[in-house]
Amino acid sequence: MSHDDAMSHEDPRTTPPRPGPARRGFLPEPLARLLTHEARVFKSFGLWITRRRHQVGPADRAFGYARPQAATVYGLAFVCVVETVGVSFLVREWPAVHAALFVLDLYTVLLVLGMQAAAVTRPHVLTPDALRLRAGARADLIIPLAHIARVRAELRFQGAGGAAPEGVLELPVGSQTSLTVELTEPVTHVQLLGGRREVTAVRFHADESAELAKALRAATAG
Repeated sequence: MSHDDAMSHEDPRTTPPRPGPARRGFLPEPLARLLTHEARVFKSFGLWITRRRHQVGPADRAFGYARPQAATVYGLAFVCVVETVGVSFLVREWPAVHAALFVLDLYTVLLVLGMQAAAVTRPHVLTPDALRLRAGARADLIIPLAHIARVRAELRFQGAGGAAPEGVLELPVGSQTSLTVELTEPVTHVQLLGGRREVTAVRFHADESAELAKALRAATAG
């Protein structure tokens, strides 16, 4: 199990990830968080290849959510590869330009595939006392089960009903969400670049949404 997000004296499965102290000290927080995000994306390849999942304990239940975006991600990666071949042919007479563009295109392909690797290896996690919702390496929200008031299975498409209401966090996959969790009190969501907002409801997707809804209702009953 990877422990790249663990902090001293903190349970990594109940603490949202943050940039390391060295990066916080020498770089602006948004840039440090962006670099940390990309590092986690690339680390996900190791988990993906070895078929492991990030911080899922033996008593936890993992629920994937990457299925709706898989075709889009692989299609985009294929387009990037085709573009790389075409551009390499066009600039073959300028070795320096060819090398620079090849490195940039290769990085882009790896980043695109890394997004899928992060989504596959960082599933939602239901622990004995919390629901951990994730969106690849981009978002990580811990919701204590005691704060969950209601769970609804409902298919929503991003943008179909306008902007999300105040206090509602949306974590769509393939422009859709399939579950809504309403809370008894706000929890703090730390955004990718460090912004913070209080949320009282979360809309998200799970591939097995009915199973997750059933498990959440059982975990929060009584």
